[in-house]
Amino acid sequence: MRTIMHVDMDAFFASVEILDNPDYKGKPVIVGGRKDSPRGVVSAASYEARKFGVRSAMPIFKAVVLCPHGIFVPGRMDRYQEISRQIHDLFPQVSPLIEPLSIDEAFLDMSGCEHFYTSLEDMGLHLKKLIKQETGLTASVGIAPNKFLAKLASDWRKPDGLFVIRPEDVQKFLYELPVNKIWGVGKKSEERLHQLGLYHVKDILPHSLEWLQKNVGEALGNQIYHLARGLDERPVVANQKAKSIGQETTFSEDQESLPFLRHQLAQMSENVGWRLREQGFYARTVSIKVRFHNFKTITRSHSLNYSFNDDDTIFSEALQLLNDIKLQPIRLLGVTVSNFSVGSQLS
Repeated sequence: MRTIMHVDMDAFFASVEILDNPDYKGKPVIVGGRKDSPRGVVSAASYEARKFGVRSAMPIFKAVVLCPHGIFVPGRMDRYQEISRQIHDLFPQVSPLIEPLSIDEAFLDMSGCEHFYTSLEDMGLHLKKLIKQETGLTASVGIAPNKFLAKLASDWRKPDGLFVIRPEDVQKFLYELPVNKIWGVGKKSEERLHQLGLYHVKDILPHSLEWLQKNVGEALGNQIYHLARGLDERPVVANQKAKSIGQETTFSEDQESLPFLRHQLAQMSENVGWRLREQGFYARTVSIKVRFHNFKTITRSHSLNYSFNDDDTIFSEALQLLNDIKLQPIRLLGVTVSNFSVGSQLS
């Protein structure tokens, strides 16, 4: 049985702004653009701002309507990356097997490390304390037998949370869970499951794998069948084995606004660039993945005659690839870099 930890910083960008500007503490902080930014999109919102309905990926003008007294800041990616490096540098102190997911979250495989702590709760508290002492920021930690459950657990008691799901508690924890909490279930998939009378994990359990695959598709049916039972065999994959680095996001609603999509590409490019530099790699190929409203999925790639690891190159190449696609409502967008080397090279 594995012991997997998921670490997720709390409202990371907004928390860094509060850290550097103590007067912001206890106030709604919204990162992504000034109040009068006509095309800005929210990158992060403090928990105080979230109480007013402000969420990531929301247009700034809408956030202003919901929270007119909020503190709106454009964001400082260099500063966020600086703090992120400090956090990620702490992880090898507690585990040799680390899978960074983004600038502010990671999986750690703690299997075999349990005997160093009095309990799994003590294990989680140890890392939370390290992060707090090093950066002054809070993190939420989930510990469970696999990645799916650990990620659910880290979100369970946010902010500054710690939640442990032990093997004997898995079914009880999952039983009343809404289906939209299952990894891979987006808005359209949730609507389909609801049409089938499946609202919670407990509604899925009586059905066979074959029935689910027949009604929601082979891939999704297989996924929700196993995850509803708390089964997830995906390993924590350390950096050294990476052949590509990417990030994708599924939107809660189909999007066709080019400024919105451009902002999403910029955010993903920054995260991918950060991970590329953290692993000491340079890439030569940028790819995008686009899934349209009708679930048609396409990928487009472009290889350069030199290697790179900067955010600007990733973003400009990804944006050009997106611009070359006939725009229609998009439900998923992703950016990936590949064709790695360990140094900057010219052809």
